[in-house]
Amino acid sequence: MENILKIAVDAMGGEGSPKKVIEGIIHHSKKSKNIFYNIFGDKEKISKYLLKNLKTNSYEIINTSEIVEDADTPLAAAKRGKKTSMWMAIDSVKNKKSDVVVSAGNTGALFVIAKLNLKMIENIDKPALSGLWPSKKGMSVVLDLGANIECSDKNLIDFAIMGSSLLKSLFPSEKPKVALLNIGSEELKGNEIIKDTYQKLNQIVNEDFEFKGFIEGNHLMDGEVNVIVADGFTGNIALKTAEGTANFITGELKRAMTNSLLGKLGSLISINSLKKFKKKLDPRLYNGAILLGLDSPVVKSHGGTDYIGFANSLNVCEKIIRGNLIQKIKQNIS
Repeated sequence: MENILKIAVDAMGGEGSPKKVIEGIIHHSKKSKNIFYNIFGDKEKISKYLLKNLKTNSYEIINTSEIVEDADTPLAAAKRGKKTSMWMAIDSVKNKKSDVVVSAGNTGALFVIAKLNLKMIENIDKPALSGLWPSKKGMSVVLDLGANIECSDKNLIDFAIMGSSLLKSLFPSEKPKVALLNIGSEELKGNEIIKDTYQKLNQIVNEDFEFKGFIEGNHLMDGEVNVIVADGFTGNIALKTAEGTANFITGELKRAMTNSLLGKLGSLISINSLKKFKKKLDPRLYNGAILLGLDSPVVKSHGGTDYIGFANSLNVCEKIIRGNLIQKIKQNIS
């Protein structure tokens, strides 16, 4: 029997909270066993959504008097003090009362409060925000998605190691294949930092991942590599571009399938294929970014997702704990 996994949940962050958060917990609990939810937030609001849909021995509501607002700056959020649902959820991980924390709240505030409360893993200078992207051959880990605008070659090498550890914790049978996102695949392309990183990664003898060189943006979804490394500026632009492209494609496809009788007939004939296509591009199924580099795992759910997306971020929490993510990073970074 697996040990009980304790997830600290900031129930008050993001749009539609705490309703979508509690519905996400209920949805997740139907498919997962041996999970205990430490739920932080307004007890009165949370309780009315729980009803009898969750076993009383599988959760605890910790009432909080303050919340971090979406409009708060990171500094303002930190100044709100230790009584916010976000702070108390992170503090629960710090004090080993929970194994992992998840929040759909203010991203900048989550990073700052997490860094104030949690220690960095030894030999890692900067945390990185990582996410999961679909590809032709499965899933890829991409980092950094915006935590660090500027990075040194050491930072990028650390990201490669942490990203490889994350992939192994999520998909144990996969062999990490690392690539640096660049403007070209040739060794001479790119700025000095990324060229230096290329040379150093080429010289590293590491059984935990295989370095595949540079990758261009138009090949991110090919699946030839499964760990893609960039500084936060480049990675965030790639992320937003990919999201915008996916929304454009699905929107145009829907319009083509519904603006004429012939299109509607075609959509009925192709209904199963269209469902598979929609599922492949559904961002809710990839929700749950992981802040890597801290000595306790922190997961960021998209603030605008629904209960299905939030449930998936809980799946990510479960997988990285069961997959010993932090231990893997510590072992590989030393």
